[in-house]
Amino acid sequence: MAWGHKKSGGRKEPLFGLPAALSDLRLSIADRIPGGDDDKPAKSKPRDNKNNTSGGDSGGERPRPSRSGSKRRGKSRGTVIGRLFYWTTVLGLWAGIAVIGIVVYVGAHLPPIQSLEIPKRPPTIQIVGLDGSVLAQRGEMAGANVALKDLPPYLPKAFIAIEDRRFYSHYGVDPIGILRAAVTNVLHRGVSQGGSTLTQQLAKNLFLTQERTMQRKLQEAELALWLERKHSKTEILELYLNRVYFGSGAYGVEAAAQRYFGKSAKNVTVAEAAMLAGLVKSPSRLAPNRNPEGAEQRAQLVLTAMADAGFITEAQAKASIGQPSINVKPAGAGTVNYVADWIGEVLDDLVGQIDQDITVQTTIDPKLQNIAEAAVIDELAAKSVKFNVSQGALVAMTPDGAVRAMVGGRNYAESQYNRAVTAKRQPGSSFKPFVYLTAVESGLTPDTIRQDAPLDIKGWKPENYTHEYFGSVTLTQALAMSLNTVAVRLGLEVGPKNVVRTAHRLGISSKLEPNVSIALGTSEVSVIEMVGAYAPFANGGFGVSPHVVTSIRTSSGKVLYNRAADQPNQVIEPRYDAMMNSMMRETLISGTARKAEIPGWTAAGKTGTSQDYRDAWFIGYTANLVTGVWLGNDDNSPTKKATGGGLPVEVWTRFMKAAHQGVPVATIPNSQGNWGSANLIQVSSQVTAPSAPTGQMQTQMQPPLPPAQIPAAPGSYYRPPPPTRTSAQANPNARPEAAAGLDGWLTDRLFGGRR
Repeated sequence: MAWGHKKSGGRKEPLFGLPAALSDLRLSIADRIPGGDDDKPAKSKPRDNKNNTSGGDSGGERPRPSRSGSKRRGKSRGTVIGRLFYWTTVLGLWAGIAVIGIVVYVGAHLPPIQSLEIPKRPPTIQIVGLDGSVLAQRGEMAGANVALKDLPPYLPKAFIAIEDRRFYSHYGVDPIGILRAAVTNVLHRGVSQGGSTLTQQLAKNLFLTQERTMQRKLQEAELALWLERKHSKTEILELYLNRVYFGSGAYGVEAAAQRYFGKSAKNVTVAEAAMLAGLVKSPSRLAPNRNPEGAEQRAQLVLTAMADAGFITEAQAKASIGQPSINVKPAGAGTVNYVADWIGEVLDDLVGQIDQDITVQTTIDPKLQNIAEAAVIDELAAKSVKFNVSQGALVAMTPDGAVRAMVGGRNYAESQYNRAVTAKRQPGSSFKPFVYLTAVESGLTPDTIRQDAPLDIKGWKPENYTHEYFGSVTLTQALAMSLNTVAVRLGLEVGPKNVVRTAHRLGISSKLEPNVSIALGTSEVSVIEMVGAYAPFANGGFGVSPHVVTSIRTSSGKVLYNRAADQPNQVIEPRYDAMMNSMMRETLISGTARKAEIPGWTAAGKTGTSQDYRDAWFIGYTANLVTGVWLGNDDNSPTKKATGGGLPVEVWTRFMKAAHQGVPVATIPNSQGNWGSANLIQVSSQVTAPSAPTGQMQTQMQPPLPPAQIPAAPGSYYRPPPPTRTSAQANPNARPEAAAGLDGWLTDRLFGGRR
């Protein structure tokens, strides 16, 4: 047996070649390909040299941590912190760039830097009446600037307490206030509190609009910072108090105190100061003249805030609750606003652009304005439903053109459309005096005879209101009874173009169509035009320019405008003026306006009713006033048979009776006695009527009246007997205009007629 070999039971053959080389090759576990968990080699455990110095295995001992693992974990933690710092820095840089970009963008859309100065307060236009009383105010600012030192200390403190309690601590923008407002709004799930400072509100009022956008808020913040750097806190607070809006057209504490309490802001009480401060949140909704309960509740909140801030004591707050005595001034209320609007339209022509406070002296008589307003509104309130009339207008002026009263509609709050100046409507028969004046200027007289008979002009057949005809009538009778056929005959006789020239000469400025229907007032005109064109009849024949402004001066007293007296312009010769006055006086005595009367006064005028009763007019005058009334509907819809001799005459009479109380009686010029005995003899020759055969003459003069019928009162004139019907058929549905004095006209084929 060889040494080192086990004893074997058989013979072992020697191996040669490849088998001999591989015979001793053995695979260990470490040489296997790793697969599942079962195939992983067991990790060798570090030996504990302390317990196992021989280097053998010790299965129950813990491994010693590796130094390289600790380094890796420390490096990992350092990498996370580094990355966090890096990205925080990057994001911070980008956020800073974004903020700078936003600031630059917002700043680029601000007004130019040269315009970023405190703008001058917009001018106030104060409109005063004939007696010096304030009628209305126009302009954005209604109160004078008041120095902060002149105000009671609790007044500015009331605004600070409720609007910006940290006013003296911030620099224009209050981050704490913004955060507080944001939290409050989130808790209340809505906008219940604002974060704007007083400086921001001032910036908005001075330079920006009221739109609610993020860009505007950012601009507001930038401008607030600019204001804080440019001005002191005292200056900012003073500017704020003099610029903030308090409702009802009042800007600034002085205007608001005058408007609501009838006193200066220097004299307001603690309770009144609290109410003023409370209005800033919602001036339109909380204005005391519109919502006294809401204004009072808001004032109580302000008083509580003042007490919390230590500006007043709890006792003062409790004593002030319910104390404000609201005394809303009525300046600028009612229909006088139509006058104010008209003045605003003519100011630019008189003085150009307004850049300072001015006072406009007018010709308006406040007493007559109130009478006119009541006459129009009350009559419409009583009878508008019955006659289907929704609107009315009235203009009253002196015979020299000075407007004493103007009503442009029944309710200015509902409609600012001025029906006395802007609206143009068909005047109907109230246009006929221009036809008759043209006729007398061509040689006819009030006693000239013309035929009232059916007329056919190329298929157009103008008819009288009652479908009745009276044959031979004088011009006086024809005008008094508003006979349409006679007016059309006269218009054809003198020529439509000449009628238009006459109307323009007397003051009508609207375009008039020179057609055959012009005699019946088919061209549209305004009320003030018609009244101004009637003024020459009342003043002796002189043309006038209707006007309302007499002077304009600045608050310092400098005169910017002073109306010069009109140069005499005779547009009607006295003898023709006398003829027209005699004819139009008869309209009030026996014609279509018999309801119109002013005891003790001589008056004259003419009614008018347009097609299908769409417009009802009456324009009458005395030596004291010329007044025109129009009634109708804005949509030009027909009324329920409202004629010029009805509602307009009633409105006119109510106004004129009140307007002439206590006024010395005067007679219309050129209306004394007859229109002239010399003229009467001169024209007593026979004239040919258009409807008579050639050569057939009709006498112009009527038989003289019996002595008992001849008027003896001063200012009277010869009056022919009433006409008799010559060719008329009874119409049971017609209203007897000729006999009863009702006005109107009918044109069946041209205008569709009235039934």
